[in-house]
Amino acid sequence: MQKLSLRQTLTPKLSPQQIQFTKLLQVRSDDMGTRIEEELELNPALEEGKDKESEDEDSESTPEEEVNIETYLRNDDTGYKLQNSSYKSYDKQERETRITIPHSLNEQLLDQLSFLELTEHQQKIGQQIIGSIESDGYIRRNLHAIVDDLAFTQYIETSVEEVEKILKKIQSFDPPGIGARNLQECLLLQLKKKEKHSEINQLAISIIDKCFDEFTKKHYDKITRKLGITNQKFLKEALNVITKLDPKPGSSDESRSSQVLYPDFVVTKQHGHLEVLLRSSNVPELRVRKNYTKMLETYQKRSKKNKKLKEAASFVRQKLEAAKWFINAIKQRQQTLLSTMEAILKFQHDFFIEEEESKLKPMILKDIAEEIGMDISTVSRIVSNKAVQTDFSIYPLKFFFSEAVSTTSGEDISNREVKKTIIEIIKNENRHKPYSDEKIVSILKEKKGYNIARRTVAKYREQLSIPVARLRKEV
Repeated sequence: MQKLSLRQTLTPKLSPQQIQFTKLLQVRSDDMGTRIEEELELNPALEEGKDKESEDEDSESTPEEEVNIETYLRNDDTGYKLQNSSYKSYDKQERETRITIPHSLNEQLLDQLSFLELTEHQQKIGQQIIGSIESDGYIRRNLHAIVDDLAFTQYIETSVEEVEKILKKIQSFDPPGIGARNLQECLLLQLKKKEKHSEINQLAISIIDKCFDEFTKKHYDKITRKLGITNQKFLKEALNVITKLDPKPGSSDESRSSQVLYPDFVVTKQHGHLEVLLRSSNVPELRVRKNYTKMLETYQKRSKKNKKLKEAASFVRQKLEAAKWFINAIKQRQQTLLSTMEAILKFQHDFFIEEEESKLKPMILKDIAEEIGMDISTVSRIVSNKAVQTDFSIYPLKFFFSEAVSTTSGEDISNREVKKTIIEIIKNENRHKPYSDEKIVSILKEKKGYNIARRTVAKYREQLSIPVARLRKEV
């Protein structure tokens, strides 16, 4: 017999203001100007400029003349467009060189789909196919399932043959290899987009098309016999073409518009000391419009018996509170970002002095969160898309975070240093007899004193996009 019971639990719930603040933390410094401009357009109670007590004192316009409340109440959902919202303090050249956020893979494919001469029926099928493509660029959903999806969710009747026909069109899109159902098809799609009359390329297509299993197992002697290859140099060149293809076309940064790393912080050395500055040249001074404060006072006095004026007073109060909150949120954002960067600077002081990767200390998000007294998730949002400029280079903030690896001497080093050593070991290995992960473990222990497990080496190797020894072997 089932029993009913009541259980009381406490769950944290973010207020709308807290949600907006976390979003502000994620905005990059070069995008803050755009974000502030959007707020200026939406909130007429907010304006650019320093807060001066004497400003607007000699204005003769009344609150009613300054603003048309009926228009605001009618257009509040669409926002209010300021006529003079251009920034004097926002450098024009910086605005022109801002890098726009790249389109997502889905958006890029939909853009290309729109250029095809398709009927509305075919367009919807194409959109469904694109929606089924995963982040790595593959479509793993069965075409029969896509036919069912179209029938049950959009009431569109189609066939596997028609879906396959439109999929073939999508597979011709950029990036090459997109919409493939498996690795073999992905590689073939990329090869077929290359020089069709190249003998090397034709051999590469034959290897993937007729000897894919042998290729994945590095059985080159079987490929040679099966395809009747007499020139080993010819085979090596074809294999070189294949190994340069992208096995995950959807996750390739080159398939979308590139994004320049733009510094949010600047760290300089002043007389042997480190100083950190937050880049804020495109963040203008903001203030609350004084005529709105006067307007609220006026409406509050007259609104006791007038319902329309009462609504107007409520509207103005809402805009004033939103303006004050936004100004405070911007200030809090600047302070939080600075505190975070200063904490990173404190942990990685030796690196910023010498700018040697070997000087990086193991550091995780929890270390910074405890230092600045904030939640780990907040720190994660701050560092996710921020960068710092030093005298020598620009580094993403994520660069400074790494796990600790112990050595035989009991010392802790950054796993970044371990990864760098793994790259050097593999770079200097015999290409005909590449090192296994077990061998790399023993080399790391013998030469560097790193205590590291085989599975950890495998994990770091995968993170570095280095294939296993079998796939690194050359003819």
